[in-house]
Amino acid sequence: MSDRRNLFGDGMVEGKGRSGSPATDRGRAADRASELRRLLDYHAYRYYALDAPEITDAAFDALLGELRQIEEAHPELITPDSYTQRVGGYVSDQFAPAVHMARMYSMDDAMDLAELDDWLSRTEDALGAGRVAYTCELKIDGLGVAISYSDGALVRAATRGDGTTGENVTLNVRTIRDVPDRLSEAALERMGADRGTPIEVRGEVYMPKGSFARLNAEADAQGREPFANPRNAAAGSLRQKDPKVTASRNLATFIYSIADTAPLHVDSQHAFLGWLREAGFSVNPNVARCTSPAEVHAFCADALARRGELDYDIDGVVVKVDSFDQQADLGFTARAPRWAIAFKFPPEQKTTVLRDIRIQVGRTGVLTPVAEFDPVTVAGSTIARATLHNLDEIRRKDVRPGDTIIVHKAGDVIPEVVGPVLTERPDGSVPWDMPSTCPACGSTVVREGDEVAYRCISLDCPAQLKERLLHWVGRGCMDVDGLGEELVDRMIEAGLLRDVADFYALDAHAIAALDTGRSYAKDDKKKGVAAGDPIKVGLTIANKVMDELARSKEQPLSRVLFALGIRHVGKSVAEVLARRFLTIDALAAASEEDIAACDGIGPKIASSVREFLSVPENLEVLQRLREAGLGLEEDLGAAVAQAAHDTGVAPVLAEAQPLAGLTFVLTGTLVNRTRDEAGAALKLLGAKVSGSVSKKTSYLVAGPKAGSKLSKAESLGVPVLDEAALEGILATGEVPLVRAAGTE
Repeated sequence: MSDRRNLFGDGMVEGKGRSGSPATDRGRAADRASELRRLLDYHAYRYYALDAPEITDAAFDALLGELRQIEEAHPELITPDSYTQRVGGYVSDQFAPAVHMARMYSMDDAMDLAELDDWLSRTEDALGAGRVAYTCELKIDGLGVAISYSDGALVRAATRGDGTTGENVTLNVRTIRDVPDRLSEAALERMGADRGTPIEVRGEVYMPKGSFARLNAEADAQGREPFANPRNAAAGSLRQKDPKVTASRNLATFIYSIADTAPLHVDSQHAFLGWLREAGFSVNPNVARCTSPAEVHAFCADALARRGELDYDIDGVVVKVDSFDQQADLGFTARAPRWAIAFKFPPEQKTTVLRDIRIQVGRTGVLTPVAEFDPVTVAGSTIARATLHNLDEIRRKDVRPGDTIIVHKAGDVIPEVVGPVLTERPDGSVPWDMPSTCPACGSTVVREGDEVAYRCISLDCPAQLKERLLHWVGRGCMDVDGLGEELVDRMIEAGLLRDVADFYALDAHAIAALDTGRSYAKDDKKKGVAAGDPIKVGLTIANKVMDELARSKEQPLSRVLFALGIRHVGKSVAEVLARRFLTIDALAAASEEDIAACDGIGPKIASSVREFLSVPENLEVLQRLREAGLGLEEDLGAAVAQAAHDTGVAPVLAEAQPLAGLTFVLTGTLVNRTRDEAGAALKLLGAKVSGSVSKKTSYLVAGPKAGSKLSKAESLGVPVLDEAALEGILATGEVPLVRAAGTE
């Protein structure tokens, strides 16, 4: 193993393989496999559909590796929908679906050199030692696309999606400068009699590092959330509704595969890459044809050494059997080709000294410990801070102030503390512990049940103030038009707001006198001002805000409960609580058991509500809201009548709740009403409306352009309704007899 390490020099930290081990007990193995599939589906959705991952690629790979180990030990636990048996990815409803000419597979990973060598050995055993050549290519960290050409002209471009169906992003891809609208005549001539055959090439859309830096600099200047990494930036840019936005993001591509090689009359990956260059595509120049495992090792070592010099992100090397005939002999598994593997790079690691662990209070009150250490350069940038997530994580890693620690960038992006160097631990070191009070406001910190997070639940906490205030005035809560982030920031800076009750003590003149943060220009002709004078909010806007605040006092209790930001209390839960208790006093007097007895409210929600209403500071804010004129009660009759007016459903049906116990999911385009309106109408009749299809879904309502939700409903046997059936349900409250999707 030391020989493998030396391939990469002293800076290479050898991978440890995949974490976890197969459970020996089948029952525990089944439970863990089910949990891993749920986690993988959730994080894949965050990564592919939302471009907003919550964990690193390495953490995702570890989960997938653990699931693979369990399934290898217990083959009877393998399910068709397991992430080990299918291609990763999702198809959103934002774009029209596009079915690929042939399936786009995922790639199996080698997390260290031992796993790469295992694959090389299996490949040589299958094809004959010394008979195999490999094409090694850099693994671009971007978004997979398929671009189709007919008679040499670009006709369609789509994201990878679920491997079978992607999102049609043709207009956006046309704005990428290195994507040819038409293939070169020389490349078409090489296709001979097949030059008119439609082809579909595949590759990665990526954002160069320089473009990424400029985009995040603009986001910072405009007060927007920056992208976490170039891959997310590329994915978000390609999925813009306005192609002009995509064009402004300076995206680029590398093309490396095709749905069907037959029309090209080439017999190897290396020859195919040559055809792509001739056709006018952008092909990564860092490619090599290797004739032995030793040459493959050398290419990987060189790529790792030079990755920091590239103007784009890579996270490994893709090794492919070069011969197309040999690729055909090896074939595919359920999710990936047997003739290719992705060797994933380990993160670069450095040592430094942990000086302190400080607490950061988030917008929801969560106390997050943050490591502060001596600055160190890792993966091309200097870092001095990294989140430690929670107390359990600190104890698991056993890191303490004063320790010499190992740090790296997970996924080459996110600073992370790997652990301490125990031999360097100073004498007298003691374990770090979470404070018992909030460092921002001094309120007692709570830890709910078996959760890992410690929280401050005081409404007076200044660290949570801005987000609580914005939530209070937001749509679906108190719905105060005109109170955006900029104006709320100015109010906080001026000392006008300490909690949500302060909104109702505002004075129009005080609002009017606030600076907007902008100044008058030289050519401004406004009377009585000079260039450079601050621009004030003014009485016109101030009076509109005061009118909106006065109107918000009429909002029912359900809106107030949602607006308070009680943990686990969303819009639907707030409506249930308001209908059950009718007044804030009744809810405050209710026991945890009384609250948990409400339909759809379990012990966790009940505990959160009870705890929130037990904090003296919160009760004081509620009293000030009452004194300001908020009713803090639910007008049930008015609420039903208003909902009936908004949705077109008769109040008598709303009171009968004929759809209680049924769960609906809506997808595609509806003609008569929006999906939100349809969902509100179904809820009025007692139904639950979910955003995702599962075995618990009663019916899927599918309009035109239905995407992956329809496919999942069909695979699970969920009955599918069209819009006409939906309108019939809303008119009568009766559900028609419908066969499950996919049955005769």
